[in-house]
Amino acid sequence: MSPGPTPAPRRAGGKDYGYANARIRGMRSRLLTRAFLDDLIETPDIQQFITKLQQTEYGPDLDETLIHGRDAAAVDEALKNNMIRTYQKVLHFLNDEASYIVTTLLGRWDVFNLKTIIRGKHMHLSTADIRDGLLPAGQLTSIDLEALSSADDVRAVVDTAVTWGLPFASAMRDGFARFTQSGELADVELALDRYYADWAATRLQKTRGNIGTAKRILGIQVDTMNLVMVFRLQKADTESIVPDQFYLGGGAAVSRELYADLAPLSDVDEVLDRLRGTPYGKLLDEVAVKYIEENSISVFERALEDYLMRRALAVGAGDPLGIGIGIAYLWAKQNEITNLRIIVKGKSVGMPVDRVRREMILV
Repeated sequence: MSPGPTPAPRRAGGKDYGYANARIRGMRSRLLTRAFLDDLIETPDIQQFITKLQQTEYGPDLDETLIHGRDAAAVDEALKNNMIRTYQKVLHFLNDEASYIVTTLLGRWDVFNLKTIIRGKHMHLSTADIRDGLLPAGQLTSIDLEALSSADDVRAVVDTAVTWGLPFASAMRDGFARFTQSGELADVELALDRYYADWAATRLQKTRGNIGTAKRILGIQVDTMNLVMVFRLQKADTESIVPDQFYLGGGAAVSRELYADLAPLSDVDEVLDRLRGTPYGKLLDEVAVKYIEENSISVFERALEDYLMRRALAVGAGDPLGIGIGIAYLWAKQNEITNLRIIVKGKSVGMPVDRVRREMILV
């Protein structure tokens, strides 16, 4: 089901990276072009969007869901089904080491889905609304997530995880215990983030070779979570908070010392000044004006997610005979699905074309 202790990686006989990478290159050639995405953005309505997308590899997935109605919900379901099917296909022909690495990186989707369910239950959303926000790209299956989404409340979600014996269960239980005292759902979410960061760092201890490549991507993921927390602390009542409790180990550039310097700062400009000289300084400076205009830390979150996406895509170019090709393709596929879902949402609510383009990550 979900990430847990596994044996050290070993290579499967007859399944080297050359075989897998040749298959992945073929799949990558079928990713949608920038010109085609632009064409989809310009389509006047959801019906024409569907007609054009049916001519692509998404056609079979659309055929399965459109029988329930030619609407945005059916398209969104088809896109999620395609992503799940594609990820499973890639995992099927990876060798043991590559599967071990990819499974570790995809564990972030289990965390994302569990947090989405817990937030939904806390906000008393319907099971259908919660399910719409899920992407079963990790080891928790659609059936697992459906059952968790159907639980009565946050406590029931945690109890179900414990009953199933999920590796996340102990972290969820501890986080929920703190949540019952503080009333802050962030306690449960932090427990999940910390579990994943520690678990993944333990699996990716090597610094060289294919595991080293994945470790660098994991480091950026953890840096992103730490920096987002720094910006969130700007909006919080820090007098009652010990910032160090939110720090996640295993980052690439945001050390515990740097985090300790950043967390108490009371002004965004001070944070940006302190980050100069790190890989994140320039990219966050570039969106500072947008932050001032919107007064939302989501601007910085988006910039960091963009950076992670671009770094993951870049590892494929420098690693033609290793895991880089697989990592880059899975992130590119995720990016494509995300962009298509943004376009679908835009069509369904009448979002202006320029706004749709701003929401997308076009690489």
